[in-house]
Amino acid sequence: MKEAALYTQLPDNRVRCELCAHRCRIADGRLGACRVRKNVGGTLYSLVYGRLTSQHIDPIEKKPLFHFYPGSRAYSIATPGCNFRCRWCQNWQIAQIPHEAQIIAGAECTPEEVVEAARAAGCQSIAYTYTEPTVFFEFTYDAARYAHQIGLYNIYVTNGFMTREMLALLQPYLDAANVDLKAFRESTYRRFVGAHLQPVLDSLIAMKKLGIWLEVTTLLIPEINDEPDELRDIARFIVHELGADIPWHVSRFYPAYRMADRRATPPETLKLAQQIGIEAGLKFVYIGNYPEAGYEDTRCPACQRVLIHRRGFFVAFNEVTENRCPNCGTVIAGRGLSWNVG
Repeated sequence: MKEAALYTQLPDNRVRCELCAHRCRIADGRLGACRVRKNVGGTLYSLVYGRLTSQHIDPIEKKPLFHFYPGSRAYSIATPGCNFRCRWCQNWQIAQIPHEAQIIAGAECTPEEVVEAARAAGCQSIAYTYTEPTVFFEFTYDAARYAHQIGLYNIYVTNGFMTREMLALLQPYLDAANVDLKAFRESTYRRFVGAHLQPVLDSLIAMKKLGIWLEVTTLLIPEINDEPDELRDIARFIVHELGADIPWHVSRFYPAYRMADRRATPPETLKLAQQIGIEAGLKFVYIGNYPEAGYEDTRCPACQRVLIHRRGFFVAFNEVTENRCPNCGTVIAGRGLSWNVG
């Protein structure tokens, strides 16, 4: 166990965790909502520091990040645990195992070992992903600091339920994030996720102000979050609060976890969501988890030329030149968009 960051000691050996927006008040001997932070005698500990359940080399497009060094590779890690209880969890075997079986699994690893493995594999970044990286913040923080020292970038793939205090600590080392905006209705967050919507919106706005490159993903689930009015609300929020240049990934749901009996997202729903996003003013709306070609291509928002053509998670070609369209000169928002040119 490692003593946790960001908590306040309270009377009677109780503590208040300040890491995520649950701000759990935890009695001595008890666990927080994430089930991986424990109060022992008035000291809060992380139970998952260095307990890695996943270590993979992924295309950065798998995160998905389409406007951050496209075609590069991200060394992707996770520990068990999550501060959400999404009924459709796509990685429930590792994210929910502390809830389901009270098990803290994983192979021991140090932050330095992770960073050196990423460098040896020729990765350009480290992605804290698969589960919720906020709940293993201490490990991500130590790894991210070392990664920056040797020139690697750091990425969070997150539900966005962290506190402002946590973001302030991590910001100097966090280069990009894909935030899963699961819905735009408080009732959906309460019923199906066990959390609240507003802290996620607050985190998105805070990350934008802190200069972290942002992309947003919404998994479209039939009869949960796929009504046109709700999709319009999401698109308008991104345009007005984050900026029209922020990519929005609308992703196809496949039956999983406690929603294994629900149908997959119809293709027409995905295409309607893309149309709604573009009509709202978004310049880049992508369709994920869907095999039809062209829906993950990056087009110039001015002349519509295909600048980055993707096949699945891989870049087939990239014509962005110095972050501009070579045809009309329009600036294409992102970081390192010309990274793999030539």
